[in-house]
Amino acid sequence: MNIPDLMKLKNAWDTFTNDHPKFPMFLNAVMASGIKEGTIVAVSVTQPDGKVIDTNIKVTAADLELFETLKSFR
Repeated sequence: MNIPDLMKLKNAWDTFTNDHPKFPMFLNAVMASGIKEGTIVAVSVTQPDGKVIDTNIKVTAADLELFETLKSFR
C-alpha cells in the first residue's frame, strides 16, 4: 500500500471513529483483555428491514499474527 492510500485509510478511520466513538473503545477493551487462540469472535448485522446476518470465527495463531500487524498501523 502506498503513502497516499495509507493517508486515505487513516482519514477514513478517523471519520469512522468520530462517527462511532464506542466502536474503537470496544476494540481497545477487547485487545486489553487479550485475545487468545481459540477465542470466538461473533459479528451480527441487523439491516433496516430487520434481516439479521451473523457469523463467527475461532481465532487461530495466524489471526493473532494479523492482529499484531494491524496494531502496528496505529
